[in-house]
Amino acid sequence: MHSVLVMVDVSAFLDMRFLMGIYPLETPTTVSMCQVVVSLLKVLEAELPVVPQDASQEYLATRGGAMLQSTEKLVATLVETTFTQSSKTLRTNTTGAAAVSLTSFTEMGSILKADFFHTINDTQKTMMSPILTASLPKTTNKTLTSPANFTIIHIKEADPQGQMSCVYWNGSAWLVDGCDVTHTNSTHTVCTCVHFSTFCLIMQTERPLEQDKTMELVNRILLPVGLGSLTLALLTFALCHKNTTVATPARLNLCASLLLAHLLFLLVHEFLHLIEPHKVICSVLSGVLQVLFLSSFAWMFLETIWLLNSVLRLRELRSAQNNGPHWGYQCLIGYGAPFTVVAISAGLVPEGYGSDSCWLKHEKGFVWSFLGPVCCILGMNTILFTIILILLRRALSKMQHANNKLTRTLVFKTLMQSVIIGTPWILGFFATKSKEVDIVFHVLNSQQGTFIFLLHCVLNQEVAMFC
Repeated sequence: MHSVLVMVDVSAFLDMRFLMGIYPLETPTTVSMCQVVVSLLKVLEAELPVVPQDASQEYLATRGGAMLQSTEKLVATLVETTFTQSSKTLRTNTTGAAAVSLTSFTEMGSILKADFFHTINDTQKTMMSPILTASLPKTTNKTLTSPANFTIIHIKEADPQGQMSCVYWNGSAWLVDGCDVTHTNSTHTVCTCVHFSTFCLIMQTERPLEQDKTMELVNRILLPVGLGSLTLALLTFALCHKNTTVATPARLNLCASLLLAHLLFLLVHEFLHLIEPHKVICSVLSGVLQVLFLSSFAWMFLETIWLLNSVLRLRELRSAQNNGPHWGYQCLIGYGAPFTVVAISAGLVPEGYGSDSCWLKHEKGFVWSFLGPVCCILGMNTILFTIILILLRRALSKMQHANNKLTRTLVFKTLMQSVIIGTPWILGFFATKSKEVDIVFHVLNSQQGTFIFLLHCVLNQEVAMFC
């Protein structure tokens, strides 16, 4: 059995090359045919850049398919028809010829784009190799007795976080049926396919969030406004530190955590182009952000506990300085618990930190290392507020009118504070699925400091009376 391997490299701006086997391509007639085929292939190659940039996918698929078929027919003219069936386990001597053609299209990717690879997840798809056609021209039986392996060199370095796929062209789309990735690294991928066809490598990566003018407005104007409001709130609480209904320790630390978290978020956003290439720094910053945001929720929970203790004791709220856990225990919960959560998360899944925006990655559900504790705290806060409202309903009738009004106001403000801090992160569950929800999430999140300043300072009569 004589075999012929015809390899054609259809490359824009490069000469076409044929690597021919020992039979039957060594005759003068075949060499002349090669020259003719090269000329015709160059004509086809010249048509690639002519495709309109705004062409529809249907037009591109039809145009690309026609070029693939024309190329395969031209290459097939270089070999003779074979009617013999062969197998790698064949032991008898057989005469005849068989040919395998491998054609590389380095510019066909501009027509048969990665967008033709349709997946359930909305990922960013990138062509990672030239388009390759493997065929058995003029062979009656084209069934492979065993899968074929292709080692393909990447045209660019692969993203370690990306998902590589070996795909084939079915005439209208790229599919993975019958092709698997056997091995891959940053420069090469080995594909195993049970059939010959037109192949390429496509890498899927997480689609970066597009920054529009609205998001720029939020980050450049609204976020600094929120930071300024948090700063004013902290100054107000410092001046009113003797009045525990205005400045509780939990509220002070809550505002401090939010201030540091939003300030760090703003700095990361402004210098993201400098930080993101340094993966270690990006991962560390995402971990610090997680600690600070979790800390704000922890202190919010501690303030609810302080309010519950105040209602249980039913005494003058102005002297309720010790209502709640000891200061050391509060720090352990407010700062120690968030740090422990992040330390465990980083130890179990260190690659989960450092997304394109220097936040938590969504792969393997790692974002739940933040959303999980948040949901737990919001759930416990809801239970505590339910208990507080039940207790107040029984106790308000026995209290003096002044204390009655003060308690109602304090409960309302603490409840609203939980809504202000918790609502944006509830919307965060749906932020990645809707651009509009994502904008609302960032607007509300950036104005947490403004709402807290208005609620506890501007609209608080005791601030004007006693501070």
